[in-house]
Amino acid sequence: MTAAHVQVGTGDRKVICLHGWFGSSTGWGSWPELLDGSRFTYVFVDYRGYGERKDVDGEHTMAEISADVLALADDLGWDTFDIIGHSMGGMAAQRVLADAPHRVQGLVAISPAPATGVPLDDQSWALFADAAADDANRAIIIDFSTGNRLSRTWVDQVVAHSVERSDRAAFGDYLTAWTKTDFADEIVGKEHPIKVIVGEHDPVLGAQAMQQTFMQHYPNASVEVVPNAGHYAMFETPVALATSVEAFLAG
Repeated sequence: MTAAHVQVGTGDRKVICLHGWFGSSTGWGSWPELLDGSRFTYVFVDYRGYGERKDVDGEHTMAEISADVLALADDLGWDTFDIIGHSMGGMAAQRVLADAPHRVQGLVAISPAPATGVPLDDQSWALFADAAADDANRAIIIDFSTGNRLSRTWVDQVVAHSVERSDRAAFGDYLTAWTKTDFADEIVGKEHPIKVIVGEHDPVLGAQAMQQTFMQHYPNASVEVVPNAGHYAMFETPVALATSVEAFLAG
């Protein structure tokens, strides 16, 4: 079943973009408008349970996302491509790399969940698990992950997008996928070029977490810390993010 997607640009370099837990194919803020469509073709994907596939049944796993992404690449006629993943999508991008390493040219991971999963203590698990049904919890998580420093209006907009563009049951299932899945043994040592981009105000998936995961897993990985950003650089610092991503892809 082909994944619904939004295309930006018509350039020769092909790029697949995978959204985070609160996102969708249209949940990237103004960032897509800043991308160079003459050099690149970007495809922003919806997972099962999100966006245009909100009502599509699925198991809501990393393996399923990967299979759907590879099927989409087949349908597009893309033998090889670069892949970008934000947060949960950063873990899904690595699953694609594990499943089809010969097809992935490079990987950009933005505030990504590592291939080991993201362990949560009991209190955090309760907060995140209840977010499937409780929109107030979604707001708390978004505010916390950006350093408790951004306007309530923006936080509420991200929550509203999440509620509108994702199925609540699927949203809950994906929590298990990005916290409790571990396939690190399948990706350690892969020599693909990998750029990890994190915000200086991300309290969980920041530079320290990346040094303990991505930089240990991939010999050709590098980490960039974006000033004045938390977990959502595509909203907080979109010009800087676009510049960094495309410099890496072009290099």
